[in-house]
Amino acid sequence: MRGLLESVIENNRGFAMDGKVASYIPLLSKADPNHLGICVTTLDGKEYTAGDSSVKFTMQSISKVISLMVAILDNGTKNVFSRVGMEPTGDGFNSIVNLETKNYNKPFNPMINAGAIVTSSLIEGSSAEEKIDKILSFTRKITGNDSININEEIYLSEKETGDRNRALAYFMKGNKSLRGDVEEVLEVYFKQCSIDVCCSDISRIGAMLANDGVLPWSGERVISREVSRIVKTIMVTCGMYDESGEFAVHIGIPSKSGVGGGIMASVPKRMGIGVYGPSLDEKGNSIAGIKMLQELSRELDLSIF
Repeated sequence: MRGLLESVIENNRGFAMDGKVASYIPLLSKADPNHLGICVTTLDGKEYTAGDSSVKFTMQSISKVISLMVAILDNGTKNVFSRVGMEPTGDGFNSIVNLETKNYNKPFNPMINAGAIVTSSLIEGSSAEEKIDKILSFTRKITGNDSININEEIYLSEKETGDRNRALAYFMKGNKSLRGDVEEVLEVYFKQCSIDVCCSDISRIGAMLANDGVLPWSGERVISREVSRIVKTIMVTCGMYDESGEFAVHIGIPSKSGVGGGIMASVPKRMGIGVYGPSLDEKGNSIAGIKMLQELSRELDLSIF
């Protein structure tokens, strides 16, 4: 496996030249576009890494999977999806168009920014600090990494430049699809996006989902089989922004990307995969990361379809 991963890294490294690192959050632009890493976590707890797999990056939209799971644990599936939909959208992850013209009462799904903001607002807690502590605690448990924390510099950079997300949140507050204090909700959202991880961390999250909600290294169940199924299904249909359909056709693995350059993938009954490559395509997905997953899916026959 390790030899295959090293080959996958080298075969796809050149694709990073075709993309650009995210710059709308200023500190993300400091990432090295040539970094490329991968980790595979099997369901017996073994891990295989290659490339720049130990480089830290912020979760960004990968955190939407975690906040969705925590919100469901707090509220139940029915209550969460009464406030946010399950349908894919062909528009960008930060689009306001669907809210205004197509789906006035609730965001289309929890993987776009508007939906994730609503999901974060549903997490129980008496303050933003208590809610983010709950997200952090759950993240540490499902990664087996107690040192995971928030990158404060990235958080402050997101908070300072997050006007688009403020517009989404205040619009939803105005039409009563978002409850609670907007700035408190956004504090939780910005902080969850700023959680620092590496490839092995997100690979372990993918492995837990692949194992139907059970931690492979301890046997502890953290979410139900049903919640795991729902989360993986939404990852397939919505996890790669408005590139999700093409990704499903060519790769066929439930996955969630983030503009920090990470992609978390979950192959049911087989493995979790974490890749990192901060050079992004025009949709906001790791350009070389997608190519690596495509080669790995082909070589190991990982597509669920």
